[in-house]
Amino acid sequence: MNALKRYLSAIDRAQQSRPWLAVAIATWKKFGDDQAGNLAALIAYYAFASIFPLLLVFVTILNRVLKNNPTLRQNLLHTALQQVPGISLNSVHSKGGSGFALVIGLLLTLYGARGVANAMQNAMNSVWEVPMARRPGFPWATLRSLGLIFVIGPGLIATITLSTIAGGTGHLGGAFEKIAAAVVALILNIGLFWLGFRLATAREVSLRDLRLSAILAAVAWQILQLAGGVIIAHQHASTSQYGVFGVVLGLLAWFYLQAQLTLYVAELNVVRVRRLWPRSLVPPPLTEADKRAYEMYALAEQRRTDVEVDVSVTEVPAGEQADPAPGAAGASGAAGASGAVGTPGAAGDR
Repeated sequence: MNALKRYLSAIDRAQQSRPWLAVAIATWKKFGDDQAGNLAALIAYYAFASIFPLLLVFVTILNRVLKNNPTLRQNLLHTALQQVPGISLNSVHSKGGSGFALVIGLLLTLYGARGVANAMQNAMNSVWEVPMARRPGFPWATLRSLGLIFVIGPGLIATITLSTIAGGTGHLGGAFEKIAAAVVALILNIGLFWLGFRLATAREVSLRDLRLSAILAAVAWQILQLAGGVIIAHQHASTSQYGVFGVVLGLLAWFYLQAQLTLYVAELNVVRVRRLWPRSLVPPPLTEADKRAYEMYALAEQRRTDVEVDVSVTEVPAGEQADPAPGAAGASGAAGASGAVGTPGAAGDR
């Protein structure tokens, strides 16, 4: 056991001495500390709940607006479906629906989209460790969710449209058209993610601090979209039938992967901005970044501005296991970290 501890300690020292590896380890640890996998699952659930009524609305609107241009209608529909592996033109009835179906589709889409927006607000504020007392409440949280729906939603449609135009017009080479489509979509996605993160995160997190996560998220989504195109091409070439269960599981997995990657890049940005690295793999002792991280976790639980939260950690010699003190917040294993927030009467962030 002593040999194993020495081996793990050597690995820990090695990763702490290499910034690129220390940042990656710190991001991985914070992702687990925040239970971001559960947050991503909630986002994926609401995204799945909204995709089918959204397709119904999309098809119905396309058929009404572009009834005299079936070629453009099919191109737009095909491009939209390229973002969602598991669904093909064969599984979508392109004849559209009635006005009643459009209304039902809009209501169900709004329900799912509002769930995605609310889940995204909760996830981003949790990732940035914004104290609950300073997170936007009613009606500001609702307004932010509506902003996410009515700003990001049309923006994604614009991304689809511009990608179609960039890839389908002009008489240049096919490679150039594909590159142009990817560049246009990437630039627009960066702006959409930046704006989306701004709407989803409390005001105390600056717009500048959200920039890196927006860029990385846009790049990750662009890669996923390209991968989705490859998957769909494989599906079209394959004669196997996965059935309804395959589509359902595939969509859920796809949305979960997208949500996880988005939260991972957000965690990476927080680690970089808040200097939450290097973290210890086998504490004690805790590093200074460990102390700051555990203090942030405890302070994030503040639920009222008139209730103070104090955080302290107690030094534990290396090689010993700390016993959690009754009512203690944060973590044990190091000394010298303490703090307080929640001055009575302080105004919450809206």
